[in-house]
Amino acid sequence: MSQFASFSVPQIKNEVPQSYAPGSAQREGLLKAFKELEAELPVEIPLMINGKAVTSSEIGEQICPFEHKKVVARYSRAQPEHVKAAIEGALAAKSKWESLHWSERAAVFLKAAHLISKKYRYKLMAATMLGQGKNAWQAEIDAAMEICDFLRFNTKYANELYSQQPPENSPGIWNRMEYRPLEGFVYAITPFNFTAIAGNLVAAPMLMGNVVVMKPSDSAVLSSYVVYQIFREAGLPDGVLQFIPGNPVDVSREVFDHFDFAALHFTGSTAVFRQLWRQIGNNVADGKYRTYPKIVGETGGKNFHLVHSSAHIRNAVVSTIRAAFEYQGQKCSALSRLYVSRSAWENGFRDELVRETKALKVGHPTSDMANFVGPVIHRASFDKLKGVLSRAEADSEVEILVGGKADDSVGFFVEPTILVSANPKHDIFVTEYFGPVVSVYVYDDDKLDEVCEVIDTVTPYGLTGSIFAQDRLVVSQLSARLRNAAGNFYINDKCTGAVVGEQPFGGARASGTNDKAGSGMILSRFVSPRAIKDTFDYADTVIYPSNLA
Repeated sequence: MSQFASFSVPQIKNEVPQSYAPGSAQREGLLKAFKELEAELPVEIPLMINGKAVTSSEIGEQICPFEHKKVVARYSRAQPEHVKAAIEGALAAKSKWESLHWSERAAVFLKAAHLISKKYRYKLMAATMLGQGKNAWQAEIDAAMEICDFLRFNTKYANELYSQQPPENSPGIWNRMEYRPLEGFVYAITPFNFTAIAGNLVAAPMLMGNVVVMKPSDSAVLSSYVVYQIFREAGLPDGVLQFIPGNPVDVSREVFDHFDFAALHFTGSTAVFRQLWRQIGNNVADGKYRTYPKIVGETGGKNFHLVHSSAHIRNAVVSTIRAAFEYQGQKCSALSRLYVSRSAWENGFRDELVRETKALKVGHPTSDMANFVGPVIHRASFDKLKGVLSRAEADSEVEILVGGKADDSVGFFVEPTILVSANPKHDIFVTEYFGPVVSVYVYDDDKLDEVCEVIDTVTPYGLTGSIFAQDRLVVSQLSARLRNAAGNFYINDKCTGAVVGEQPFGGARASGTNDKAGSGMILSRFVSPRAIKDTFDYADTVIYPSNLA
């Protein structure tokens, strides 16, 4: 398409949250959508290859985590021939998609955001609640607000990236920078815990002109399929996004063996990410690829709160409970380890923390809207967490202060649990559990330097962390001392809840490549810049003046 004007995107603002208060039209609309979708279960979901529904002989089931006898979706699982067809179809669609002016691509995702905000808000939230066990508010901030923010702010960031041009032009020369899409295709492996992340993992590279092969989480196929359908309604052409649920090992093997594999966009566990990096690295060493693939990943965390003796107790307690137990501790950023000064602990923090945690209601997300905590995602997660609690109960170094019970009679429910240990290097402070379990170490007030050293070194992660202190000298000291302990660092606020456009998200160390989703930095990973020098003068001599006698 020829460009006859220099376009700018509309003014971008964060999606306004809805409250779902009792008696509100919002709550009624959401519950209606929930019941309508629930009546359709199980939803039959095909592979989507080149825009066409394809079925497989192998069928997977997505189970409702709060009612595990209920099947949310039955979906086709891709076989090697399907993966090959998806890759070739994506490559065939690449030329036309990347040749579109960027504003035409941006229009697809701006329309998708509009559709989610209006027409599909409650349906996408209901799919997220039924399939991933979120309550109404957690679904709102994920499957309505954050996904809209990703889609809209990405267009703003793309506009800014394309506008970054060389600042200098010598006389008779015009320098330009072109931001080409990658050569090949992008492989997106999406997680269960955020519908918004699944949407962004595919949308960010597509916006920049790339084609994407998507393997959604087996525990979030339904919501991912709804996102796929929304993108299609918004105008995404055939083949640009290939939707292929399947065995992650088998699908990844086919993808990584392809000559035109250009990038991995991943959110998931550190262990899996390292395995994928090894596969890609071995193939790079063997010269299997056209280019060096980009690897973009956000992985695990063992995130911390540090409560100083000068902290505002009530704020620190509320922030701690929300960070630890919202969405059952299944956020990448969820609080997992808590360090509290002894004076704060004994001066009300402990009692308030216990009281507020015990008051949390656990259960079905819509049968009682007062339920704050829902189920963990699946049987494997439940069994792992139940094992953690059993070991803690038998461990003489660990006290179960609150919770400690797990019940799978109806759904995969684990009580919000607080563990306490006087050993700051105990495994409860080291291993990521990804559930509603937070571990507490009470430190002597005069041992602040020592506890900072523990926070910084006891785990390999570096995703999120918070400090709570009213003394500004202490805030400055802790901010500097813990500079590398977290990619998202919060002062007097919880370590969860990064907002697109406000706090770009990502961590380093074992927590990922820190490419900052929700900012323009992530888009730069899915382009291959070309510098263009356009010279208007004619060269007419070979010899330099310095060569003259």
